[in-house]
Amino acid sequence: MTPAALADLLHAVAVDVLTERGLDTAVLPETVTVERPRNPEHGDYATNIALRSAKKAGVAPAELAGWLATRLEDTDGIATAEVAGPGFLNLRLAADAQAGIVAAVLAAGEGYGHADTLTGQAINLEFVSANPTGPIHLGGARWAAVGDALGRVLAAQGAAVTREYYVNDAGAQIDRFAESLIAAAEGRPVPENGYGGAYVGEVAKKVVETEEGVLDQPDDQKLAAFKRLGVEVMLDEMRASLEAFGTHFDVWSSELALHESGAVEKAVQDLKDGDALYFAEGAWWMRSTDQGDDKDRVVIKSDGRPAYIAGDIAYYRDKRARGADLAIYMLGADHHGYIHRLKAVAAAFGDDPARVEVLIGQLVNLVRGGEPVKMSKRAGTIITLEDLVDAVGVDAARYTLARSSVDQVLEIDLDLISSRTNENPVFYVQYAHARLASLARNAADLGVSAQDPDLALLTHPREGDLIRTLGEFPRVLASAAGLREPHRVARYLEELAGAYHRFYDTCRVLPQGDEEPAGIHTARLALCSAARQVLANGLGLLGVSAPERM
Repeated sequence: MTPAALADLLHAVAVDVLTERGLDTAVLPETVTVERPRNPEHGDYATNIALRSAKKAGVAPAELAGWLATRLEDTDGIATAEVAGPGFLNLRLAADAQAGIVAAVLAAGEGYGHADTLTGQAINLEFVSANPTGPIHLGGARWAAVGDALGRVLAAQGAAVTREYYVNDAGAQIDRFAESLIAAAEGRPVPENGYGGAYVGEVAKKVVETEEGVLDQPDDQKLAAFKRLGVEVMLDEMRASLEAFGTHFDVWSSELALHESGAVEKAVQDLKDGDALYFAEGAWWMRSTDQGDDKDRVVIKSDGRPAYIAGDIAYYRDKRARGADLAIYMLGADHHGYIHRLKAVAAAFGDDPARVEVLIGQLVNLVRGGEPVKMSKRAGTIITLEDLVDAVGVDAARYTLARSSVDQVLEIDLDLISSRTNENPVFYVQYAHARLASLARNAADLGVSAQDPDLALLTHPREGDLIRTLGEFPRVLASAAGLREPHRVARYLEELAGAYHRFYDTCRVLPQGDEEPAGIHTARLALCSAARQVLANGLGLLGVSAPERM
């Protein structure tokens, strides 16, 4: 019996109890809270359903809790139900109910934890979207890990997820990038406000090799060629870096293409015609203050040129035209103002602003030996995704970047995440999986099978703790998807690894010496198979490998 199944059971029992006494069942919460007590002596699970419902039903919480406890103790799957404090219920599951969790994991396999709560919803998930003017930096690396993991978690809840990269290949920053490339190709210093770093020279060399005579062209043609080819070279490098990091995008959308196709002009004109924009002070404005912005935003400037938000308007419309029910934007720490602006864009097209969600990610800092890591030689002023991967590997980088809430500044200790100790979270989790894989190999050598286990034999407290931890996985995934917080999966995996290590140190799984295999060995081996499966499932959702050996 998983926590979700127990919550359903509690609700059904509460409905029966209230109905029998002629009380209104509408007072019951739509979602029943079921939690694992910190102190195992208080039971396997606890619920506050009586506290939340009693007053509305016109009875004392302790009285309602007592009614529920009496009924629950006569219910299959519940061993004991006790009233605690002012009206809490502490519950212990029967052995066969706990066994059902292990059976459910083994039956579902790779699908354990998945649900259909988001089935039918098309989600456009935009992340990274770093300007194509340099290698992907640490902030982009964080979004690559978190965004990819979030896409996997949402898909595990049934959503149809489109992972999208928005290429900002229009605007002044592209002009400065091209001018920097030309300067490098011609052996001149970096222009004022230009781009430095060894990579600029590398990209410039590729442009010169790609288009013969490009440096001999008139200045306007030369600038256009370096803009076009420089962006192409940089995007090829970005794609390669991201794919090597395990992050794949379904769509790469071009800002420049939106302008050149007329999509920006048409979208803005449609908003003008629909009275979603207003004209003042020689410019066209969007009423973004209606969505909480600190001021209305200019869409078309007084000189007739589009402001940056004009591209965002066309881009949102393009996403919706491609079928997105929800657009999630994952943006950097300096983009807080975009939350209200992008919601205002949705509202301007007559959509519910809730169709836009904006997640803001904070900065990432690297330290080694307590000191900040020096800047990248290739990029000059930034540390790149490739620098991090070269230092610690893909698995450690992805796991570490994804295991903390993105609204917190993240400090990564390179010495810690490179270590092979239990203090290193990714090692701790991966080692648990490798240990389980080794156990399975040893069992095969001994001829011990996990087939047809008597799971009711799993009555040891450490077994129960591990089983209940396995039962939490579906709820963790649902929460991670609903809150857009894939770090919850990583923290759960660390809890699961701990529960497994404690179980293994206490409960002997395989027979020793001349001991014949018995039912308890088969049951414990089945439990270990379930733990291995859930660890693999969770690591897979983070895009991290589940090693067989370490």
